[in-house]
Amino acid sequence: MQRHQRLRKAEEFERLREVGRTQQHRTMMLSFSSNDFLYNRYGLIIGKRVGNAVTRNRIRRRLREILRALDPQLKPGFDVVLIARQPLAEQPFDLIMRTVNDLFRRAELFKEETL
Repeated sequence: MQRHQRLRKAEEFERLREVGRTQQHRTMMLSFSSNDFLYNRYGLIIGKRVGNAVTRNRIRRRLREILRALDPQLKPGFDVVLIARQPLAEQPFDLIMRTVNDLFRRAELFKEETL
């Protein structure tokens, strides 16, 4: 994920928390809202309850790779935050990928031709 595609400031995360729409799954939550850019920006939240630093970093790497692969298939102009929940730590990569796909599909963030 390129630097300009990352959500970094606390105000950006707070704005999504207040005005963003959400999609929930047992292992993670997707929060999204439109932005004023021609590209998507992504943020990840993996709390300490999910596991130790090694586990959290593994989840972070997996989610970044999934977002990198999905970005060309998504509608541009959104801020997206994925919030990991504890059960995500035990999930294999392919199941995490299916869950993220399902959340984006339910949020209707895929471009029309990729359905």
